[in-house]
Amino acid sequence: MANLDEIDRKLLAELQAEGRVTNVELAQRVGLTAPPCLRRVRSLEDDGVIRGYHAELDASKLGFAITVFAMVSLKSQAETALREFEDAMRELPEVREVHMLNGEIDFILKIVSKDLQSFQEFLTSKLTPAPNVASVKTSLTIRTAKHQPGVPLE
Repeated sequence: MANLDEIDRKLLAELQAEGRVTNVELAQRVGLTAPPCLRRVRSLEDDGVIRGYHAELDASKLGFAITVFAMVSLKSQAETALREFEDAMRELPEVREVHMLNGEIDFILKIVSKDLQSFQEFLTSKLTPAPNVASVKTSLTIRTAKHQPGVPLE
């Protein structure tokens, strides 16, 4: 880890678990007073260790009933072709994650959709015609046994 001491790691663990905790409560949890706690958090933000704060939403309660993982192979792995594909994926709100892989598959995408019909339409009208796409293999998520954002800080 970056040059983080035990208090920094505690701060990160607390914020990762509960991003809406007040500075006063956070300071109490890690054994600081409020002003130095705020300075440390701001320093972690300025250093890019903390990149942002987000609410975790329940996709199904918002009408996104399915999650699909798509394995995408590209026609070319030239840097310009890779960037063009990545840029196209950034423009698609249904695509929630894009990871470039080493091996037979070039990218794995995490995609949310309202239902199978909506996903099929997305697949045929947006994903397969995307720049440089050679093939797409998809797997529908049946259930999620673990979803833990962030990183282990122990």
